Amino acid sequence: MEKMKPRFDVMLLPEAEEFILSLDIKVQKKITYNITKATYITDNELLKKMEGSDIWEFRTLYNGICYRLLAFWDNDAKSLIVATHGFIKKTDKTPKNEIERAESIRKQYFNDKKDNK
Repeated sequence: MEKMKPRFDVMLLPEAEEFILSLDIKVQKKITYNITKATYITDNELLKKMEGSDIWEFRTLYNGICYRLLAFWDNDAKSLIVATHGFIKKTDKTPKNEIERAESIRKQYFNDKKDNK
């Protein structure tokens, strides 16, 4: 049997990494597990596109707390999704300011990439 390959790679920007590292080790492991799982299977409970935006969210529920990492696709780099930052979700809707923050980071990422060519 052929070994399954991930459908995409995930890159954590410093803010996303800092968010994960600030959490309890059990939560860190659950988030890492869910991100890895999302690279192999399509599941809206793990990775979902935000409505009306180019932003996606990695979703983790642990002990009744919703953890979110916002991300975007960099299709120039062979199926790469870039996680911008994370937060603990306290309401049903993802806060607009978190989506705007991810969009701003996305814009800066592509500007920096263009400048470095």
